[in-house]
Amino acid sequence: MTNNEWGFITLPTHTDPEQRAIARLKLSSEMSLEHYKTPLLLTHSGGKDSCVLTELALRAEIPFEVLHAHTTADAPETVHFVRSEFARLENRGIRCSINYPLYKGRRTSMWDLIPRKLMPPTRVARYCCAVLKEQNGKGRFLATGVRWAESVSRSKRRGIFEKQVSNRDKEVHIRNDEESLDALFAPCKLAAKRFVNPIVDWSDREVWDFLHDARIPVNPLYFCGFSRVGCIGCPMAGKHRYFEFARYPQYEKLYLIAFDRMLEERRRRGKLDGSWHMGTTAEDVFHWWMEDDFIRGQMSLEEFLYVC
Repeated sequence: MTNNEWGFITLPTHTDPEQRAIARLKLSSEMSLEHYKTPLLLTHSGGKDSCVLTELALRAEIPFEVLHAHTTADAPETVHFVRSEFARLENRGIRCSINYPLYKGRRTSMWDLIPRKLMPPTRVARYCCAVLKEQNGKGRFLATGVRWAESVSRSKRRGIFEKQVSNRDKEVHIRNDEESLDALFAPCKLAAKRFVNPIVDWSDREVWDFLHDARIPVNPLYFCGFSRVGCIGCPMAGKHRYFEFARYPQYEKLYLIAFDRMLEERRRRGKLDGSWHMGTTAEDVFHWWMEDDFIRGQMSLEEFLYVC
């Protein structure tokens, strides 16, 4: 490893994915300690990529802490898994914390945000992510399990190292280990959020092979028909949401209650005019949100139920 003009260690080229990821973590740890005076902060969603990230950080033998953003819409299995994982890590001396979401300085939830925002979260309007997850980790150097293989958008936008600022045109996304890291701290304003995504270039197969070889626990939902772990009802899950609501009917009820409150708030503000196209009942909004052409009596969620 060699030093660049900013005093950072530049990465050698590794062909082995594990060693490449560990080298990225070690470099990020040094930058975090030097510029933030705090250990690298790993974000843990309860998903498989977070499990890989945590194990790699342990193997890198760097100081780090772990943070979970409680979204209020996670599956019960995810909540329990994160708690058990944090207990395991804390027994190894790793500091772990769970953050609960705030909106305008007050505790909030998915069910509170929907009537406040006057619309459900959608693939385009993902205000839920911004409030429930992305506001965490201010003033820290963050490590995530983001991977290019997860979506076309991530394959185009995300980098190995990133600096995120309010003006997206000025963001920095370093996508090659041989690129200069000068731009991460130039100008050196710690107000920006800086990330490392050590496994960004891993395939799904590499993730599962690593987990199998490492013999570390993973979220049980992966063995119950789930290919991804996130908020129940997330629009990014597409038609798999039918499966989710069949398994967790109480979550469907919570969304319906939130949609009813949202409609009431729109009525109060005089915003249920001709431009409103989602319907006038909570059930109308739900079926618009699910992107189906629902005809009463045509479909039953129980048809999608998978018992695990």
